[in-house]
Amino acid sequence: MIKNKIIVEDLEEIYNSHIKWELFANKTVLITGANGFLPAYMVQALLYANRINLNLNIKVLALVRNIEKAKLKFEAYLDNKNLEFITQDVCDAITIKSKIDYIIHAASQASPKYYGIDPVGTLSANILGTMNLLELARKNQVESFLYFSSGEVYGQVDDEHNPVKENYYGYLDPMMVRACYGESKRMGENMCVSYHHQYQVPAKTVRPFHTYGPGMDLGDGRVYADFVSNAIAGIDIQLKSDGSARRAFCYLTDATIGFFTVLLDGKNGEAYNIGNPNQEYSIMELAEIIAQLGPKKLNVIRIQAADTNSYLKSQLLRNTPDIDKISTLDWVPRTSAATGFKRTIESYTKIE
Repeated sequence: MIKNKIIVEDLEEIYNSHIKWELFANKTVLITGANGFLPAYMVQALLYANRINLNLNIKVLALVRNIEKAKLKFEAYLDNKNLEFITQDVCDAITIKSKIDYIIHAASQASPKYYGIDPVGTLSANILGTMNLLELARKNQVESFLYFSSGEVYGQVDDEHNPVKENYYGYLDPMMVRACYGESKRMGENMCVSYHHQYQVPAKTVRPFHTYGPGMDLGDGRVYADFVSNAIAGIDIQLKSDGSARRAFCYLTDATIGFFTVLLDGKNGEAYNIGNPNQEYSIMELAEIIAQLGPKKLNVIRIQAADTNSYLKSQLLRNTPDIDKISTLDWVPRTSAATGFKRTIESYTKIE
């Protein structure tokens, strides 16, 4: 049984959304990178749906590299007969004998802290892993395949094209190490389109933008994770830039509903932005918001920080999605940054 009140409330909201849970009835769903921040909520949402509707009987295959981490993350479900772990690297050949009906490919090193220290590992999951999963999807004749891409595929977007639509692409320098992520995500998207074109694999792509919420890695190097970590610890927020860069922040519950919406209702061979353009803030503004949300009110302090070779910063001044396309599928993000980040902080501080 899940003890975290915030997560239980989130799962209840996801279940009570417009998602067509009946389409998963008696089906098997493979989720790669299941230990990851975004896919872990999809695993839990499917198992929660089983608990609420006993007729669903959804089988979840959670592919992970680290089984010990998985057992900790999904501790509440270890005796659940509908959850099965598959321990392997997604870049290795995948041999699953049971019939698979849906595939969600979310295995990826999404944190910028990996781009400088493991660019090859970063791109491998997005290319080799995607090829393995698309082949598996083709052989199983799956009902739907969902590929997790990223807003990074847009490259350098000028302000004239922000919020950015799915059919616009800016400059992305393939000779920069940081492009290992954006370029490989672009290739993964084209692989999905190619498999749909040649083999009729029903592949769809989601492009998440700056998603946060319970379960995110507070040490992954992204500024909003640092801010939440400070709020939990009661330590003043240190801003390592002028704070002028602008980002749109989407709460995990809203994003998860969006992911399922595209999986079930999105058009094959197409991509959809998942983000919240109504919650766009500068990094300074976000720091000031989060500074007021923890158990202790914090100060925001600007400091001069030395660059490191591991965390390769984005050069984008503004990054926000146009969500007109997915809104036609009846998806609208509803959670404000103040509410979402408060819930995130409480998910770490108020377990029961």
